[in-house]
Amino acid sequence: MKGFNIRTNIDDMDFDTVYQFLSQSYWAKGIPRTTLRKAMMNSFCFGVFDEQKKQVGFARLITDKATFAYLADVFILESHRGMGLSKWLVEIIVKHPELQGLRRMVLATKDAHGLYSQYGFKSIENPEMLMQIWQPNIYSD
Repeated sequence: MKGFNIRTNIDDMDFDTVYQFLSQSYWAKGIPRTTLRKAMMNSFCFGVFDEQKKQVGFARLITDKATFAYLADVFILESHRGMGLSKWLVEIIVKHPELQGLRRMVLATKDAHGLYSQYGFKSIENPEMLMQIWQPNIYSD
């Protein structure tokens, strides 16, 4: 996308920008800095950067890059929304060469079903097969 680029080198990520956004998000509110740093270091991260090399978006995959991936923490800063950057980011992730041939890629979203369905994501078939340990208030306990 003209004027922007996406990078996957963890050293390129602006941790403070990512932390500022995620620590206020509905899904990771209050996440400790050390927890986010550990999560990023152990994930396949994608950063969206503008022409001034300022990070304006992010996503990370928890993946073995062979069979499974969980897409998490996807965001575009509010100042850069409406430009198609989230669509571009998801497209780049889904088409990334290191992620081809995965048996399953999943995500959880409260309100972006329309975005993800454009790239092949569908509701879980047979959700009764899936189980979870869910601690939604873990960062505030």
